[in-house]
Amino acid sequence: MYDLIESGGRPIKAWTRGVPLEPEARKQLRNIAELPFIHGHIAVMPDVHLGRGATVGSVIPTKGAIIPAAVGVDIGCGMAAVMTNVTASQLPDSLKSIRSEIEKAIPVGQGSHKQPPRRAEAAWYSRHKTAWEAIEAKHPKISEKKSAALQIGTLGGGNHFIELCLD
Repeated sequence: MYDLIESGGRPIKAWTRGVPLEPEARKQLRNIAELPFIHGHIAVMPDVHLGRGATVGSVIPTKGAIIPAAVGVDIGCGMAAVMTNVTASQLPDSLKSIRSEIEKAIPVGQGSHKQPPRRAEAAWYSRHKTAWEAIEAKHPKISEKKSAALQIGTLGGGNHFIELCLD
């Protein structure tokens, strides 16, 4: 069930019960809801937070307009659905050990940039070192910040996640 956020424009439906909503993000949502080309309602998800130009964790439908900032820089940010050979009957009652192994293998957040490379990073770099160095040679500004190279093979930060599902 959603809650309605009061707005002078289109309805804002928030699926955020139990999740704090920053006052700045709430204000941003209200401002977006007042745009004349918003279609239907704005949907707000539990990962909502203030964004640059548009609120992260929201769906902003438009008619006759495109808002590049509303598309976001994280859309599809490395999303992948990967089928395993594991069936439901093979899973333990607690997934804690599986989660622990995933967390050991995949670096998360800014703090991981200061740690020694983990298996995922080392595997990526060993396969793609030559191609990555060619990109750096062609685009030297990439290597100035180092953040791009450090983020490859990581989960990233913010509202990124790993999800295990049964189908």
